[in-house]
Amino acid sequence: METPNALTVIEGDLTQPRRKEPFPIVVVLDRLRSAFNVGNVFRLAEAARLERIFTCGYTATPPHPKLAKTARGCDELVPTTHCQTTTEALHLLRAQGYTIYGIETVENAELVWDTIFEFPAAFVLGNEALGISPEALALCDHFVRLPSFGQKNSINVGNCGAVVLFAAVQQASKP
Repeated sequence: METPNALTVIEGDLTQPRRKEPFPIVVVLDRLRSAFNVGNVFRLAEAARLERIFTCGYTATPPHPKLAKTARGCDELVPTTHCQTTTEALHLLRAQGYTIYGIETVENAELVWDTIFEFPAAFVLGNEALGISPEALALCDHFVRLPSFGQKNSINVGNCGAVVLFAAVQQASKP
């Protein structure tokens, strides 16, 4: 029985063409321990139409069964580069003109909603327990954080990435 104000939920993948050009945004994953978190970031990067993901150090890299389970095919759609160290990735991106943002709870990090991003932009997401490595922190141009109104000072790396990256996409999509 159909209700008068029923909404149709879109099921499956979208059939309209993707945005032709990716946003000038890359994600750098600094030693993430959980392949499931990495897969989550691949889904995020695909949905936000980001350029690329850099997996660094021991971060799971496609093809990887646990990553693939969470990524649900996005690991085959988002270009990936693996670097032995995060500093290697950041030096490469700096040479290509990217502004590097560490998403971290360091002192003086700017709140995400107060940040005006410069593009092209690279966003560094750090290890779930240890954060961004000191060597990578030293190479960041700016630091961005989410506010924490509770006892803990951080949330899941994929959730945090979603908030910051979609804020960046919103800014990048404006003329």
